[in-house]
Amino acid sequence: MPAPTTATKGRKVLGRLSLPERNFVADALRTETLGGVLLLLAAIAALVWANSGVKESYESVRDFHLGPASLGLDLSVGHWAADGLLAVFFFVAGIELKRELVAGDLKDPRAAVLPVVAALCGMAVPALVYTLVGVTGGGSLAGWAVPTATDIAFALAVLAVIGTSLPSALRAFLLTLAVVDDLFAILIIAVFFTDDLDFAALGGAVVGLAVFWLLLRKGVRGWYVYVPLALVIWGLMYNSGIHATIAGVALGLMLRCTTHEDEAHSPGEHIEHLVRPLSAGLAVPLFALFSAGVAVSGDAIGEVFTRPETLGVVLGLVVGKAVGIFGGTWLAARFTRAELSEDLAWPDVFAVASLAGIGFTVSLLIGELAFEGDEVLTDEVKAAVLTGSLIAAVLASVLLKVRNAKYRKLCEAEELDEDLDGIPDIYEQDNPEYHLRMADIYERKAAEHRRLAEVTAGASEENNGPA
Repeated sequence: MPAPTTATKGRKVLGRLSLPERNFVADALRTETLGGVLLLLAAIAALVWANSGVKESYESVRDFHLGPASLGLDLSVGHWAADGLLAVFFFVAGIELKRELVAGDLKDPRAAVLPVVAALCGMAVPALVYTLVGVTGGGSLAGWAVPTATDIAFALAVLAVIGTSLPSALRAFLLTLAVVDDLFAILIIAVFFTDDLDFAALGGAVVGLAVFWLLLRKGVRGWYVYVPLALVIWGLMYNSGIHATIAGVALGLMLRCTTHEDEAHSPGEHIEHLVRPLSAGLAVPLFALFSAGVAVSGDAIGEVFTRPETLGVVLGLVVGKAVGIFGGTWLAARFTRAELSEDLAWPDVFAVASLAGIGFTVSLLIGELAFEGDEVLTDEVKAAVLTGSLIAAVLASVLLKVRNAKYRKLCEAEELDEDLDGIPDIYEQDNPEYHLRMADIYERKAAEHRRLAEVTAGASEENNGPA
């Protein structure tokens, strides 16, 4: 996603986005916000279903197996959601990352420093908080990675629900953090949650990726070529012992995200535009539906704050994320002598950092992997993810609403287009043609006011004349 930050002297932290980046962010936000609302509804539906009088039906559907056993793919519905549907989510994340690295603001290493440092600190500090709680309380350290992720769709859904007019620079900063989070989360999954490797299947997946890359470079077109090949690569990756979502990221990173002279959009951007609604509107909500269904009761919620594993997750999301991202941003700006945009204040950064504590989707996935085989603890950790994400959402909502009047003015300024040319006026201040158009508009308005004044004055003279 776009990186709205820069890290060199003379540049601004969280300054105004370039126009292409602003448009890209706006397009992405529309889909992600709708997907986030669907995600929120799916999570609520899962909780209601799993805690209703027909909870056995929820477990029955979630644990129902289907798929070709001969190919090692006889999986439960919940397993298909986690390994299959989330591969689509990570495919989109891979495209986003590739685009930013080769065509977006992140292609400049100096501009990439601050958001990357902020995101890394936003992962390291929650892991440290979890570890400290685990060591102090004598709990398992296996879940150290659970509170490290940010769920951008859920965060945007919260913004939509509370009606906060967050400026595009802050939204883009949140998106950038989420993309870097996704990248490192998938690396964590690949490195720390891979036990037994099937080198034959892994070799087949690598060969498939090489063929995919070669076909792209040769300019071969047609979904009927790439979709079946992608499914084969995914199946081989799953059977290799490496989490199958790795295949999604790898495929996304291979797409070309730079434009040629005869192209309005790169192939990567075009495919992302097609696949993002599938990811945000179907894949992620279905994963939430079959992962968020945990038993919730007064005793269960109380245990979240007493058991070291679950308390570590909650504190990691609520405290670790906010402190890590805010601290990383401040330190990066401090040591690179960058200045915060004059339109914003450091409390704004802390509010967004708090919002990043919503770690729903990937946190649930890592929780399942970290405590695989312990169904009770897995459900308790899921409850902790839900609790921590809810607390982070409430805290961020309060902090953002305090500044919402300021945000609304910034958003109105970003959207103002008085000359109706489709480009916000704030991006045309150095364009002489814009000022000529505005001068003509003001002159026509002044002429209309003069005409109305003359008509009013004439009517007044007639009324004051002799009867």
